[in-house]
Amino acid sequence: MFTLSEEQLAVRDAARSFAQQELRPGVVDRDREMQHPTELVKKMGQLGFMGMTTDPAWEGGGMDFLSYVLALEEIAAVDASAAVIMSVNNSLVCWGLQKYGSEELKEKYLRKLAPGHWIGAFCLSEPEAGSDATHQRTTATPQGDSYLLNGTKNWITNGATSDVHLVIAQSDPAKAHRGINAFVVESSWPGVEIGSKEDKMGIRSSDTTSITYTNVKVPKENLLGTDGLGFRLAMETLAGGRIGIAAQALGIAKGAYERSLAYAKQREAFGKPIAKHQAIGFKLADMVTEIEAARLLVYQAAQLKDHGHDYQLAGSMAKRYAADIAMKHTTEAVQIHGGYGYVREYEVERMMRDAKITQIYEGTSEIQQLVIARNIIKGQLYPPVLI
Repeated sequence: MFTLSEEQLAVRDAARSFAQQELRPGVVDRDREMQHPTELVKKMGQLGFMGMTTDPAWEGGGMDFLSYVLALEEIAAVDASAAVIMSVNNSLVCWGLQKYGSEELKEKYLRKLAPGHWIGAFCLSEPEAGSDATHQRTTATPQGDSYLLNGTKNWITNGATSDVHLVIAQSDPAKAHRGINAFVVESSWPGVEIGSKEDKMGIRSSDTTSITYTNVKVPKENLLGTDGLGFRLAMETLAGGRIGIAAQALGIAKGAYERSLAYAKQREAFGKPIAKHQAIGFKLADMVTEIEAARLLVYQAAQLKDHGHDYQLAGSMAKRYAADIAMKHTTEAVQIHGGYGYVREYEVERMMRDAKITQIYEGTSEIQQLVIARNIIKGQLYPPVLI
């Protein structure tokens, strides 16, 4: 049972208002044209959505993780592309910098990232290293007072629009994953080459690119954490990021349900609204029940993180279930809309396309199963519900 505070409700309502009034107009066209919502992202920064859990000392909102999840759910219910831009900047970039960055790095980068003046990208995946992140072919070789960075990163959200990259690279192959480091790299530095935008099935108005680093000189002070901490940092970052993606999936499912319910109540067939036909009513009943179950998993994972508990298992459970529900019920939303569901203006076909990626990025559904299985086999029990 989650009793939201007045502050949390205010955050949720502000995000809902922004999503409906600012993001919804033009969302269909942005998707069709692969148009990045640059000005809207700036507004998200002005409203405090780009660094919600970052300490106010670094221009962040200082909010709890549940508030961030509430806001992300509302944004994703209207525009999943805007939601993933927000999620990467919050969960993957600002969080890592705040936890592991030196005071100098926080002053230089976090102060610009948290209010959305700059945008960040998290660079882990490679052409031949997706789920198996231990085999990093990108190298960062110590050279005097710098590291020489070489390699290619793939599937990078915010790749074309980011100012700062958090890059995971191998510095000592003999140490395997214990030789991996994390670095803060500016996109404007010599040797950084941004690839063309991927023409994606979904989340089309967020930019996804490859990034190639060729003899990029990275000052040693731009190392995040201590030497050899990069793999651990990446895994910890993804564990929290998965809760964000679960919230995105939840929002997509919520948006599809809301549109389906409204449509089913006004569309008539055989003399009555289709919502009153059992075939459609049962679909709506399943949608709202399973979405609510996903919501409880997502909120609990966020609250466990807020209370300092181990949230890896809870986050993987939330992401796996919420992503599957998003895919299942956006498909049902198209079915409820019939032929109208197959055209862009009714939005649910976009939501179905957007939902698919939540089963893939920041750890596929199969990786979440692996994480869940390993945790329960070694005897980690799910923590009690926090009320």
